[in-house]
Amino acid sequence: MVGCGDSAPKDDRRPAHRAPPHASPDAKVIRRWADTLRAGDVEGAARLFGVPATVANGESPQRLTTAAGILAFNASLPCGARLLRTRRREGYTIATFRLTERRGGDCGAGVGDIAATAFKLRAGRIVEWLRVPTSSGPTAPPPGSSTS
Repeated sequence: MVGCGDSAPKDDRRPAHRAPPHASPDAKVIRRWADTLRAGDVEGAARLFGVPATVANGESPQRLTTAAGILAFNASLPCGARLLRTRRREGYTIATFRLTERRGGDCGAGVGDIAATAFKLRAGRIVEWLRVPTSSGPTAPPPGSSTS
């Protein structure tokens, strides 16, 4: 049993704790997506997206119109992530993550970095996934710059 001050390593591949009961429905889906992808279940993570979906991970937004495209996008993400917090802004849920390794990925030097993504959900599915700037991380198009 791990106690306070114990130095046992943490396994970032196991699912994180469930979202707090007061978490918004969007935050619960975002946490489930992050936990599923981090565990290496790319297909499960892709199933949390609606079709079509707009994505941008440091490049111009792309509209994905097939389940195969959404699967390929999720598979292209080298890192896993642990959800730290969410906030609402201009119709988006902005999620802040700590990047981790993920089963089947290669996060490399990105492990431990902070990243933020603007999510828009419709009917409990992710329909926009847009990387946004953090105070210490990479930049990307702001919310509202998507083509949908």
